[in-house]
Amino acid sequence: MAVTATTPATRPHAVGSRTGAAAVTAALVLLVAVLAVVDITQGTAAVGPAEVWKALTGGAGPGDASVVIASRLPRMTAGLLVGAALGTAGAALQSVSRNVLAAPDTLAVNAGSYLALGVLMVTGTSLPLLASSGVAFAGGLAAAAVVLSLSGLGTGTVRLVLAGSALTLGLTSVTEGLILLFPQQTNGLYQWSQGSISQNGFDGVVQMAPVAVAGVAGLLLVARRVDALALGDDAARGLGVPVRGTRITVVVCASLLSAAAVTLAGPIGFVGLCAPALVRPLARRHRPLVRTRLGLPVMGLVGAGLVLGADVLLRAVVPAQTAVAVPTGVVTSLVGAVFLVVMALRARDSAGVGAPDRMRIPGRATFLVTLALLVALLVGVAVAGVLLGDTKLLLGDVANWAQGRAGQAVSFVLDTRVPRVLAALLAGAALALSGTLVQAVTRNPLAEPGILGVSGGAALGAVLFVTTVPVAGAWSVAGAAFAGAAVSAVLVFGLAARGGFQQTRLVLVGVGVSAAATALISLLIVLTDPFNATKALTWLSGSTYGRTVPDTLPVAAALVLGLAVAVARRTELDLLSVDEDTPALLGLRRGPVRLGFLVTSVLLTATAVAAAGTIGFVGLVAPHAARALVGRRHVRVVPVAVLLGASLVCAADLLGRTVIAPAQLGAGLMTAVIGTPYFLHLLLRTRR
Repeated sequence: MAVTATTPATRPHAVGSRTGAAAVTAALVLLVAVLAVVDITQGTAAVGPAEVWKALTGGAGPGDASVVIASRLPRMTAGLLVGAALGTAGAALQSVSRNVLAAPDTLAVNAGSYLALGVLMVTGTSLPLLASSGVAFAGGLAAAAVVLSLSGLGTGTVRLVLAGSALTLGLTSVTEGLILLFPQQTNGLYQWSQGSISQNGFDGVVQMAPVAVAGVAGLLLVARRVDALALGDDAARGLGVPVRGTRITVVVCASLLSAAAVTLAGPIGFVGLCAPALVRPLARRHRPLVRTRLGLPVMGLVGAGLVLGADVLLRAVVPAQTAVAVPTGVVTSLVGAVFLVVMALRARDSAGVGAPDRMRIPGRATFLVTLALLVALLVGVAVAGVLLGDTKLLLGDVANWAQGRAGQAVSFVLDTRVPRVLAALLAGAALALSGTLVQAVTRNPLAEPGILGVSGGAALGAVLFVTTVPVAGAWSVAGAAFAGAAVSAVLVFGLAARGGFQQTRLVLVGVGVSAAATALISLLIVLTDPFNATKALTWLSGSTYGRTVPDTLPVAAALVLGLAVAVARRTELDLLSVDEDTPALLGLRRGPVRLGFLVTSVLLTATAVAAAGTIGFVGLVAPHAARALVGRRHVRVVPVAVLLGASLVCAADLLGRTVIAPAQLGAGLMTAVIGTPYFLHLLLRTRR
């Protein structure tokens, strides 16, 4: 896949205006200095600019001096260090990969560090902060290596973002599973994962500063080689530049910077993406900024300004007592999501991703045998889901329960377990059908409700309702989820519609909307009371815990409607999935038909999210597997995909309830663990 988003940095053809570059740098230094001054005057304590000045000059009382010296100055310094490190790391990664979307977030560096620190805490190993940074560095470096090896260097933005997003989702799911399994050992890890620059003293800053300086020094040492890489690998080799060694050095140094930032403040999202994007227009006017040796410090300055600016904005807009609970990373993630969407609108595809499944038409007997086997599989998984769990039952117990003759203990178990199995089956089927419709309409084999932000919008709508309405019923939660999903779908599909749902634009806009929804959900959770936060977090993990039969009715109704639409309109689905011209030649009104399928898909996703929380990858895996088994005709794909999706989620729910019983893992976590390797395998197969 060849994708052109924004022209990567190229070697300047002329020296350009050194004065202009110096003026830009000076202006940035002044801006960051002003933000730093404003930042230390904000906080919950009644310590204003006058008291801060007295504290800095030694004229303040012990109380005011303690607030400034022990809290505000370390927070401001941490913001400077973290922003500079992430901005520099993002710029270095973009240069070496020739990809404007390469950053610690999109390369899963933060998620790798998150998992490495989670494993460290689970093992009970207590290490000094510097040694913990080394562990985070190893995890981040390993994740970056996986993403870069899957996406390739300079091959396109979509593949890199998808590989990074999928690996991030998988690694984060594993880490969240560790948090649920070992709550005491991982105490505080979730709060850290939200990204906050709050500090108690200068200890952390003092220990991480040398690490960051080492990373920057390493990058500056190879700056000339990085400039040569911008000319292309062959040209760089012709100049005597060791291409492979330079790339490895840059990735290691960038991972070192990211690890220092993550260890100090947790993941601060999208700074590494936004800082180079902000400098790029300036570099086109002032060519000296293109050079790595000058460009990296400038992008570090912009990164510091972004983090401090987000912190200042947060505490200026939100009341001081509330702002304490809101991590800075939430604000930077919102800003970064907007950046990602804007960059997606400017991106162009020169070629799409070829469908990973080849055109094949198996015989009718093969289809019927496949269908029969899947029905048997679904029945087996459903029966196992009802019988197995923290209490094992027999089929006779179920028969007695169905006839109202079971004992109290058996009735209690089945009254809670059967609705959970039903919710998993219906949610999996609905998500699979939704993914099938979206992939057919957009002709995008990587389109999936979760990746495209529709699931994130549904989750945002439902969490907003759950945290604001004391008593939330099943239909009302489903309605709120549908409203959220509809808004996100209008945004994603509306913005991507120009140019016929190009793959780059559709996927990148979806990832951006999904990131914004996740940030807003985090904001809602930290701002609500602890009871609502726990309720929302449990629901978001993709768990069927506590579901009742009425909770499943909305998704059941949507599934019946969706199946009726898909079966009745199967020929139109086939035509839309072929190309853009064939439906028009046959008189098919593409716009209304496409809109109808998308609305149906949004309804299916929203009700599935309302019934079982956010469950990813089912809408991607099930349609692909179905086409691989029975070909591309939707009269066959739809039933097979629905059966596969239902079986997958039911099996994931069963494993989550039984493997570590009496403790439990959400079905969403299990499907992410199962779906991530498949998704990465899919990307590897489609690599050119």
